[in-house]
Amino acid sequence: MKQEIKLPDYQIHEFPNGIRLVHKQVPSTKIAHCGFILDVGSRDELADEQGIAHFWEHMAFKGTEKRKSFHIINRLEILGGEINAYTTKEKIAFHASVLASHFDKAVDLLTDITFFSIFPEKEIEKEKGVILEEMSMYLDTPDDAIQDDFDLLLYPGHSLGNNILGTEESVNSFQRSDFQNFYKRNIGNERLIFSSVGPMDFETVIRKSQPFLEKIPVQASSKTRTPPPSGIPESRIEKRPISQAHLMLGCRAYPLNHERRMGLFLLNNVLGGPALTSRLNFTIREKNGLVYTVESSYSPYMDTGAFSIYLGTESKNLEKAENLVLKEILNLRCKPLSTQQLHNAKEQIKGQLAMAEEGNQMLMLMLGKSILDMGRVESLGEIFSAIDLMSSKELLDIANEVWDHDSWVRLAFVPEKSKK
Repeated sequence: MKQEIKLPDYQIHEFPNGIRLVHKQVPSTKIAHCGFILDVGSRDELADEQGIAHFWEHMAFKGTEKRKSFHIINRLEILGGEINAYTTKEKIAFHASVLASHFDKAVDLLTDITFFSIFPEKEIEKEKGVILEEMSMYLDTPDDAIQDDFDLLLYPGHSLGNNILGTEESVNSFQRSDFQNFYKRNIGNERLIFSSVGPMDFETVIRKSQPFLEKIPVQASSKTRTPPPSGIPESRIEKRPISQAHLMLGCRAYPLNHERRMGLFLLNNVLGGPALTSRLNFTIREKNGLVYTVESSYSPYMDTGAFSIYLGTESKNLEKAENLVLKEILNLRCKPLSTQQLHNAKEQIKGQLAMAEEGNQMLMLMLGKSILDMGRVESLGEIFSAIDLMSSKELLDIANEVWDHDSWVRLAFVPEKSKK
């Protein structure tokens, strides 16, 4: 008999202002992880706002109605805790990790920086330089820069294709009113979650959070998200002052709530996932020694998705490496996985998913994101059951549906002295 593996129970409480709190108790830890996950990201920026979501993430730490920048960064650090944030194309998160005895202090600080920032003009001007340096550092790393240029080709003329950091022109243009307008347009209490994982019971979490979460004013978002229009597949080669060639191949894929999403995750794991036994890693790196890094990824969004393959190699090996990539894709489109291959693929991804949930901080962020995106959190048992039901025929259909070569985008960065 198979033993069902369940995600430990989580509980949800909604405050009168519409803020939802989700908590999962983990008695074996002394650390509380908590944070706000907001359903807003760089795709929600207007044409003249490129980079403002990420800039806002920075500015949240630069001053609130009752705290200056130093008091924000010092508040939890002196207690041995930490506070952090991130921005993606569809989400912004402000989160903290502290000893459970200081949980209320973390909630207080997170509420303050998320909802009561004042965006001081002097701090905006200083932070412009920091972000421009971040942008320069990012662009000086070809394996990072190629991802942004690839997104532009995959989603031309749409905000999903824009660089999360923005442009030098847009970053330099931002003023206090721009942050206030972006916040007002995009923040709605119904589209954010306060997520918590730690040793506290649910009643304690509610009691300690209530004084801070209930004071958040009732607010509704007026934003709408427009799906990206159809794009024309494009192939581009750019010469750059680099020593190694970099290549990205990819196409659009299933959105977040597509019924075949998990099947594509499984296929991606077989093709170019993190395991050394993935087909791309084994064939191109281990067997032929052509690359140090080769990987594939699948990123689902609410109304579309992106599948991509990245590799870096010497210019003279670029064509051979690319041909090996295409060969492995063709194999998955033409040859169904054998019974043993399918079993191994399922066991591998189940193990990876189970280990990912061992990290309580990542689990806290996942809880909030899942509630926002799907209205619930799937247990590992549910996910494993869905994986167990997948057949080689279904995976073959997915490979042919998504990996149609006529729809692929190709981008290569090659050294300036390269002959090709």
